[in-house]
Amino acid sequence: MGAIRNFIKDHFGHKVEVTELGATLTKKGTGYIQNIVPKTVSQTRQDIKSYTNAQNSAQLEENPKFFPIQNLYDNILRDLHLQSQVNNRMLKSLSRPFSIKNADGKTNDELTTLLQDKGFVFQVNKAILETIFRRHSLGEFSYKLVNNEPVLNFDCIPRQNVDPVTGYLYNDYTDDKKIKYREQKEYGSWLIEFGEKNTTLGLLDGCVPMVLFKRFAGSCWSELCEIYGIPPRVMKTNTQDKVMVNRAKQMMQDMGSAAYFIIDDSESFEFAKGVNTNGDVYKNLLQFCNNELSMGISGTVVGQDTKNGSNGKEKTSIGILDDLVDSDLSLIEQCWRDTVIPALQALGILPPGVMYKYDATEDLEVLWKMVTEAANFLEVDPKWVETKFGIKVIGTKKSDPATKLSLNLGEDFFV
Repeated sequence: MGAIRNFIKDHFGHKVEVTELGATLTKKGTGYIQNIVPKTVSQTRQDIKSYTNAQNSAQLEENPKFFPIQNLYDNILRDLHLQSQVNNRMLKSLSRPFSIKNADGKTNDELTTLLQDKGFVFQVNKAILETIFRRHSLGEFSYKLVNNEPVLNFDCIPRQNVDPVTGYLYNDYTDDKKIKYREQKEYGSWLIEFGEKNTTLGLLDGCVPMVLFKRFAGSCWSELCEIYGIPPRVMKTNTQDKVMVNRAKQMMQDMGSAAYFIIDDSESFEFAKGVNTNGDVYKNLLQFCNNELSMGISGTVVGQDTKNGSNGKEKTSIGILDDLVDSDLSLIEQCWRDTVIPALQALGILPPGVMYKYDATEDLEVLWKMVTEAANFLEVDPKWVETKFGIKVIGTKKSDPATKLSLNLGEDFFV
């Protein structure tokens, strides 16, 4: 406990007098998330009208409301295809190793190792990347006790409660009570934000109609299977005779669970004539929507078109996605330089003059080919080979004299 008290004293500049250290740790934090009023989100069916109304609310000149569009984003992210595309792009960046460099450009191994293991770094980078899809992120740092040790955390404030245009934060997004979070003393240290303030609504804005169309097509296809997969049954009887109607009803119920009709023997039943289809029209709409979602998030269709796909097309598609990932990494570096590092320096976490950087990626297959070809003429550093490729080098391979002897054939061998 003494070590924790000294830590708090060093970081917060006051003596700990309270019994519960958790309360002391959060005392110096912003505490905005604790004041957010939880809300139950309606699970009613969403349609294009809901989407249009949400767009209009977010784009009002005065007092815009962002909770309808953000709730809609949460709703469409349940689509597994969209979810996989977003995760595929984000995880490529979140899993990339980084380094903390000093002002002279050299890697600070101690700080790099320290931050590589910190969960708040992952959460910060995730909040930065989410601005691409959802426009904006506002989050706060706080200390929490884990195994009686203070641990720095970063939590993203629900976007439904944030107005990035006017800089308002609502504890209850259905209420008009608000604060100007950019004018708070914690802003820029405990409280930081990323993303656009006055432009688009993010990539998910264009994905909303595609997901809604998919749900419509899936629902119609399911109904087609229900109707034509198990055709309804028709029984003709004298509907004026209640005994016969009851008997017919019992017979139809005992025959199975498919839909049935009981009509008079003078009546007829038939399906309306429409376009003959086995569901291709719905399948094509679903495929179209999936392709559009892939184009919007990944910039291309990767690994989905098994009918018309080819190795060359896949390589080109992966290259396009890699370009987007490189752009995402540049965004993370920029946000760390302009926002995160100044905040961590204000909190006493990082020293001045450091930078957050990603090393340039290398094609190890091409590099290994170059190394093996150069080894025939040049001396290659074994330590570099071990570091770059993970191959334990213990020395130069000795040639077998017996092998040399067996290959040293005389000129008259083939005579």
